[in-house]
Amino acid sequence: MARTRLEREEIFDFLRPEQVNALSESAEVVKLKAGETVYEQGEKATFFYVVNSGQVTLRLPGKGGVSILIDQLGRGSMFGSCVSFEMRSYVLTAQCTQPTELLKLKAAALKRLLDDDPRMGYAIQSRISQIYFERYIEAMKKLQAIVMNIPLGAD
Repeated sequence: MARTRLEREEIFDFLRPEQVNALSESAEVVKLKAGETVYEQGEKATFFYVVNSGQVTLRLPGKGGVSILIDQLGRGSMFGSCVSFEMRSYVLTAQCTQPTELLKLKAAALKRLLDDDPRMGYAIQSRISQIYFERYIEAMKKLQAIVMNIPLGAD
């Protein structure tokens, strides 16, 4: 089942059939309810996710229970451990906002494939970097909008 899901995702178009098989062995499909947390900021980052259906929000937690919405992810979106940066822990909290089905992949298995086939690895890393950079730019725009609405001083 995970193999079929992998083949449908654009990011994995670069994989040869034997690579899809190898990655599928470390993948599983998980179903979560609305409100369930996929991972919290600070947890060990060992998995990479793709949204099959539903919606996941990425939030940056702050003091006093306040958090900043970084992104809302729908079908086909990837998130989680960024294999290109080898981050040890998640920097955001991911939570489902509706019933969601995720493809959950071991980041180490994907990293191994990228290292074993540099040409394919470069293509996938380039696409992942583009996606993450676009997410970063959108987050900066949201933060700018928040900052621009903060009053500068008391009248």
